[in-house]
Amino acid sequence: MNLNLRNAIIHNVSGNTQDQLEDTIVDAIQNGEEKMLPGLGVLFEVIWKNSSEEEKKEMLTVLESGLK
Repeated sequence: MNLNLRNAIIHNVSGNTQDQLEDTIVDAIQNGEEKMLPGLGVLFEVIWKNSSEEEKKEMLTVLESGLK
């Protein structure tokens, strides 16, 4: 992924409220468009980098369960 795209995505959502962030995520998932996947990936990267080891393990458990 181009670093400029990553920075643009972060810039576009910086300062958003939790409700706005949720709307962005829900809209991207419901829309189902491939072009939204990089944005969701960047948001997940931010979540991952700012999570504790315990939170990461919990996310991995949820992910593993959802992929079964």
